[in-house]
Amino acid sequence: MAFGKGRKAEEPAVEPIEWVNVHKFIIGTVERPETIKRKKAVYGPRAVRVPKGGKDYRVNTPCAYLAPASRPVDGPSHNDLTLYEDPECQNLLCYVEPPEEVDGERHHLVHDAQGLTIGTLRRIPPKRPFRHTWRIDQPGHAEIVGRNEWASGDSTKEVVGRAAARMTIGFVAGLADFGGGNGDQPTKPRTLEWRVEEKVVMMSEGSVEVSIKADWIDRRLAFAFALVGDK
Repeated sequence: MAFGKGRKAEEPAVEPIEWVNVHKFIIGTVERPETIKRKKAVYGPRAVRVPKGGKDYRVNTPCAYLAPASRPVDGPSHNDLTLYEDPECQNLLCYVEPPEEVDGERHHLVHDAQGLTIGTLRRIPPKRPFRHTWRIDQPGHAEIVGRNEWASGDSTKEVVGRAAARMTIGFVAGLADFGGGNGDQPTKPRTLEWRVEEKVVMMSEGSVEVSIKADWIDRRLAFAFALVGDK
């Protein structure tokens, strides 16, 4: 007789990983997503999480944590813009300042645990018919420019051509990406290419998933963008 036949094996505990060298992450509470092999999702604390494993046993491993909404945060920021290195939220990792307007742009300063500025997120106002764009200033490095994936051509003609193709595929989706519509349709998260000159150094799907392609990018600045959100 086979020992343990029919008994479901327990999955190992999810251990946090170091945030420094993360290349892809999401923010959320789902630790073990529901899959064909896993019938029920498992949740954990709200955290920056790194997807690992195959599709049947995917695990979202935490690398930084947000404080629970019920817990007040000391300092100049607040829960949704503050990250910790531990689930107990005792060891501060970084925090993002609430926005301030500078020459028509919206700036968010990002600070480390000692309060030193490690970079700035800059939201650039839109030029119709396009939506706003982003910049990340990281000291010692060239400006990182975040733009619509389909609007990253080398010429105005290429940009217009991509926009026309998108609107042909789906008029409503096109309006959402342009920032139009009547506001009743759900807006699909847009893909941003983050470039230094012509090199893509990061990709983001709205604020849902971020992929870092350049090792020199300070991960805390990428986390900060996801916390602030593409809005």
